[in-house]
This record gives sequence, structure tokens and C-alpha cells, in this order.
Amino acid sequence: MRSYDHPNLFNFRDLGGYTGTGGRTVRWRRLFRSDSLSRIDPADAASFTAVGVRTVIDLRRPREIARDGRVPEFPGLAYHHLHPEHAEWEDATDHDEPSDARWLANRYLDIAYTGAAAMVAAVAVIAEADNAPVVVHCTAGKDRTGVVSALTLGALGVAEDDIAEDYALTAGATGPAMAYLRRINPEIAKMPERYLAAPAEAMRLFLRDVHGRHGSVRGYLLEMGLPETHLTALEEHLLEP
Repeated sequence: MRSYDHPNLFNFRDLGGYTGTGGRTVRWRRLFRSDSLSRIDPADAASFTAVGVRTVIDLRRPREIARDGRVPEFPGLAYHHLHPEHAEWEDATDHDEPSDARWLANRYLDIAYTGAAAMVAAVAVIAEADNAPVVVHCTAGKDRTGVVSALTLGALGVAEDDIAEDYALTAGATGPAMAYLRRINPEIAKMPERYLAAPAEAMRLFLRDVHGRHGSVRGYLLEMGLPETHLTALEEHLLEP
């Protein structure tokens, strides 16, 4: 099962099932992606804990956590706040870019490079077998979470098209999520539409740029400082034997 039904979470899903290196399958129920876990309330608690998550990686800015809170402190749940430094989207200098996909890919490159330390740290946490199951989240579960998910799947040898299509699944969660957010913060309605888009082509462009600069996602991670032993560990516990 890829998507999970939690009352106040709209973009919680499993990253398992994709074909990786050597034709091996990414294991189910080891790595999840989500929108903000700060919204978990008693209505979500049972369904969330039933998944068995042991580790949470929170990619939000400190001010987002101060505003919305963090995941509840369930027994045995480890919490990592790994904020990738990146520019505010409203400060981007390429607002005249006609392609939403290209514009979004540029934002993801900013996250991957300005926020490289957090990207490497997140993949390192995911690589430790004892941390699994892990859930990675930001606010919408689309952009920062999308980059970490793409880098992890890419390091596991998952095909570019599969990574891009997984990213695009977020589009199905956007409507319910935005309706919820607008109820609690009407200012959300003023957000530019392109901020909410999740076209598969945006992730394809991002990955092609990474490949062009580093040869592969693994090359990017190694050049950004991830030890090769972590890549080996990632494969050993996230790919089926």
C-alpha cells in the first residue's frame, strides 16, 4: 500500500515498491514521506502509530516549527530537525521563467546545494537500518521532502521516471491539503499557483541537472560529503535481497 489514510495528513505515503539497483525492489514500510506531522491529533494517533515509525526527519524552517509545532512525542520515536538552508521563494530572481516545471526545478537545485548539509544528513539518517521505519516531512510534503525522497531513491538506483512520477503523486493531495490549510490560515489562498504545482517534469529536470553536474545522484551525495559506507548501508537495508 503506497498511500495511508490519516485524518489530518494528506500526503503520507510509502516509498517502497520501486525497482532499484540490480533489479532489486525498494522495501515497503521502511521509508515514508509526508506533509507536516505537526497536524497529528488524537484522530490520527492510532493510524500513525500503527505504521510503526521509529524516526522522524523534519525539514521545516525553525519558524515553521515555532508556528505549528512538531510531531507528538510518541514513546520510542526519535526526532531529527534537519533544516536545509535555502532562499525564500518570493525572493527568487527568475519569476519571469515561463515554465512552472523549470522554475520549480530551480528551487530544488537551491535546496540541494544551499541546503546540501541537511540533504546529506537526512540521507545518512535514512541509511541507518536501526532508524527504520523513517518518515521524512516538511509542510506540504512536496518540495523539501521531494528532494530528499528523490536523492534517496536515486541513490538506490530507482529510475528517473519512477522518481518523477512518485513526486507527481503529491498533486492528488494538494486539493484536500489546501482546503484544510485555508481553514486555519486564509492567507494561504494568496499563494501563487505555481508554488503548489507538482509536475513530474520538474523532478525530471532537477535530476537531469544533478546528473549533468555529478554524473549521478550517488555522485552528488559523495561530493557533498556523504561517506560511501552510508550508500552501501542504504542499499543493504532498503533494497530487497
